[in-house]
Amino acid sequence: MRRADRLMNLIRHLRDGEVHRAADIAAAMDVSLRTVYRDMETLAKSGVPIEGERGTGYRVTAAITLPPLNLSMAELEALHVGLAAMRQAQDPDLAAAASSLAAKLDGVLPEVNSPTTLAVYPFADAARGFQHLPKIRSAIRARQKLNLTTGAKDRTVRPLQLEYWGRLWTCVVWCDTTRKFDELRIDQITALRVLPALFVEEEGKRLRDYRSAAREDETLVAPDHQP
Repeated sequence: MRRADRLMNLIRHLRDGEVHRAADIAAAMDVSLRTVYRDMETLAKSGVPIEGERGTGYRVTAAITLPPLNLSMAELEALHVGLAAMRQAQDPDLAAAASSLAAKLDGVLPEVNSPTTLAVYPFADAARGFQHLPKIRSAIRARQKLNLTTGAKDRTVRPLQLEYWGRLWTCVVWCDTTRKFDELRIDQITALRVLPALFVEEEGKRLRDYRSAAREDETLVAPDHQP
């Protein structure tokens, strides 16, 4: 498994907000403890809000704050899209101002929760997907299907929910092409088109069905190892 894929699986494993012991994570993902420790350090440096340490356990925190403000997901998206767009502006003054503002925001935010700095490896191209966020959000609200391309794959999906993992955005979808749920990294989308076709909630294809399946998968892992 590619390291980027393994790290994405690790985020999914920690997404419930509970504390997970390193040994349990290693057993669930069939990797060594050393690999778990190294991957945790990489995710933290990438901006994923991880709490914990060796010997106690790890969890992903959900709070995203800009002292003295609390940022909503929509406000965080606005920061992402606006700064990313202004950095590419033809006006050099606007581009410089966007970079300066991003640096100032990063200076007052906790390092792991900073929403403006471009992520380090392995999610270094996270900013590439910011352009797609408004269309995805609109499609979720309107329940419109999307046709999108990731890598060499072209698929039609039902977007269900956007999620943010420390400078990395993902979208939970039901894929009409593969007939299963998926969690797509927004930065890996190379083309996106909103389709006129709408979708209605169908049993087995809803967000709550995805969450239910995720909980069932977690219960299959027996925590019988020590950290």
